Amino acid sequence: MQLTTLMLIPLVGAIAVFLLPAAKETLAKQVALAVSIVTAIDAIRLALSLDNSSGAIQFVEKHEWIPAFGISWSLGIDGIAGLLIAMATILVPLIIVAGWWDAENSGRGTVKGFFALILALEVCMIGVFAATDLFLFYVFFEVMLLPVYFLIGRFGGAQRSYAAMKFLLYSLVGGLFMLASLIGLYVVSARTLGQGTFDFVTLTGLHMDAGTQKTLFLGFFFAFAVKAPMVPFHTWLPDAAAEATPGTSTLLVGVLDKVGTFGMIRYLLPIFPDASHYYAPIIIVLACISIFYGALLAIGQTDMMRLIAFSSVSHFGFIVLGIFVFSSQGLAGSSFYMINHGFSTGALFLVVGYLASRRGSKKISDFGGVSKVAPVLAGVLLISGLSSLALPGMSSFVSEFLVLIGTFSENRVAANIATVGIVLAAFYILWMYQRVATGEPSEEVNSTVSEINKRELVAIVPILAAIIALGIFPQAALKYINPAVSDLQKYVSVVDPTPAFGALTEGIGS
Repeated sequence: MQLTTLMLIPLVGAIAVFLLPAAKETLAKQVALAVSIVTAIDAIRLALSLDNSSGAIQFVEKHEWIPAFGISWSLGIDGIAGLLIAMATILVPLIIVAGWWDAENSGRGTVKGFFALILALEVCMIGVFAATDLFLFYVFFEVMLLPVYFLIGRFGGAQRSYAAMKFLLYSLVGGLFMLASLIGLYVVSARTLGQGTFDFVTLTGLHMDAGTQKTLFLGFFFAFAVKAPMVPFHTWLPDAAAEATPGTSTLLVGVLDKVGTFGMIRYLLPIFPDASHYYAPIIIVLACISIFYGALLAIGQTDMMRLIAFSSVSHFGFIVLGIFVFSSQGLAGSSFYMINHGFSTGALFLVVGYLASRRGSKKISDFGGVSKVAPVLAGVLLISGLSSLALPGMSSFVSEFLVLIGTFSENRVAANIATVGIVLAAFYILWMYQRVATGEPSEEVNSTVSEINKRELVAIVPILAAIIALGIFPQAALKYINPAVSDLQKYVSVVDPTPAFGALTEGIGS
């Protein structure tokens, strides 16, 4: 019951915060923060308790829920899921601290409602990574849309209603395709096994003819591609990220979008191995387009939030590329990238939020010379940006390096295109920093931009520490990821060419 208990902590917290009197604003924040810290500690404990000698699903719970349809409350995590849950729960208390005044500053909604929604979203984030029943996964996949919709639509910027509705419609359409494939999977399992099931372990060994497997794969893939987001299903992301509060954008891009790539790893490869191989060349092309197109659009942005959002489109292209080259280096790099991207993008969104709250604008042209009026704040922006462009010594570098090595061994053309994406990332990040932080500050910047304060440092320093720590010692995470990757390769019947994966990652870790 450890995973269920982990989910109950923020659930009870969300209810408690929501039931508080509206006037008790400070108490609502304090309760939300305390609950999120307890959740993060428990999630980290669970992740560290995983047996890293095996890639099997651990901490398994299974209880009948709707037995007539073979639906169960079934939870379990491997190294990849455990680290994603830990990353998500670490970010929640930090964005609560960073967004301490976001609800008041929006001028809409209640403080207790804002923080209750964040805790409710945390429940769904844990559930979607821990579910091992596909119907339960689908429930969390859809329910998590509601708190995000209200966080954007109620507390976001001027175009919040449009952005929230666009996010919801895109996600719901993707979810409908997944639901259709879920029903098809249930029918196939009923014919093959005599009783329909949504159990992940059972479905990994389910025999399907090639045509059925390819068809059902597409339904799941479309839903995951929208969530990821991949070109051409990405257009909801820049609007949502630009209009949401910085904390909501951090969870949206840093955690929720990982549900798409996590779903590809957890469900597509093991359940539809033949279809995964069949569609891999097309998906690799889409991933390369996402890398290149996202980077080019990021270069042309005048809004910092939109720039970060488009950079994430490019980064997700790397993640998808690593998954569908099927090499252990690529799979490990993609899994590690999901965690590192959550931290690096979270840091960028938060520090840009700090700047925007001071200047009253997210436009790059409204800044300049920040390093002279707020050198520590500018330094934090630089470190966050260097992490996003994968500077050696930071965690994102290890992820991209593994993805590129894994891709190069299987598809040199795709690896070359991805490498160009890295060069473009350096260009748009450093150019943004140059325009925002260097030069002479204008009178408006001098009068509005102040140095980063202690509360803001408390929120962002742990993220930067994680980025550097995982960059110096990536084996701390890879030792949990590697066994899960080895099991995934068995499902898709792939054996690595030399050099061996273990030797490579051990060298990186040391």
